[in-house]
Order: sequence, then C-alpha cells, then structure tokens
Amino acid sequence: MPGLYFDEFEIGQKFQHAITRTVTEMDNVLFTCLTHNPQPLHLDAEFAAKTEFGKPLVNSLFTLGLMIGVSVGDTTLGTTVGNLGMTDVVFPKPVFHGDTLRSETEVVAKRQSKSRPEQGIVDFIHRAFNQRGELVAQCRRQALMKNKPKV
Repeated sequence: MPGLYFDEFEIGQKFQHAITRTVTEMDNVLFTCLTHNPQPLHLDAEFAAKTEFGKPLVNSLFTLGLMIGVSVGDTTLGTTVGNLGMTDVVFPKPVFHGDTLRSETEVVAKRQSKSRPEQGIVDFIHRAFNQRGELVAQCRRQALMKNKPKV
C-alpha cells in the first residue's frame, strides 16, 4: 500500500495498523549488539533477574523503531522526503521477550513547508501497545512529505 501525500493527511486522522509483531529474544539481542549497547539489562539474564523486572528488558530503541516502522506502510511509504525529528518519546511500560505489539498513528498537525513549497510537514503521534492493551511507547514525529503530483 503506498503512503499518503501531504495533501491527503487530515488533522485528527487515525490509523490502526494491521501489522502486529511478537518481539523475540533474538530481536532484542541482535538490535542491542548491532547498536553497540552493552547494557546488561538487555543482554544478561542473570543480571536482569536481580532487577525489579526479574528478566531482560527489550531495548527501548528497538521498540521505538518497530512502532514507527509498522506505521510506514499506511502513512509514508514512498511519499516521505525524510524525518525531521522525534520528540516527547516515552516508554510507560517495559517490553519483554514474547510481548506482542500493535501500533496506531494519529495526525496531530500539518503545514506547508515555507522553504520547500512542493512539500509539507506532518506531525504524527505514534503509540504502541502490548497484548494486554498497555501503552508501552509513544512519540511525536515530524515528517517532511511530498505534495501530491500535479496531473
């Protein structure tokens, strides 16, 4: 499914993304190692067992990337110029191996670019929930989007 152009987004528009994903231990270990993060909370089961969580936590940056990545097919696939930034990133509940995440996206603002008249800026709020419906991640993302081509 191709992404939407700037002109096709409406403030208040919501997307319930159909893709869900069960996070595995391999996802967590591979991502953590690929990003050179030595945090034992993600990699060392014995260490993590002695924490308040009692087991390894999934790397929060993996959770952030998955939440936004799942949104791409419904929102920005092929129509984005690039991300401008992410703010207000929160992780209210931990994610563990075996949790299944679902995501939703809401359009909260949009404006035509002042410096690039053929493009516009869309602000999204992305949210991820675990299988119990608990919010596990949220962020605001600004994306520079293409305008719909003139026919």
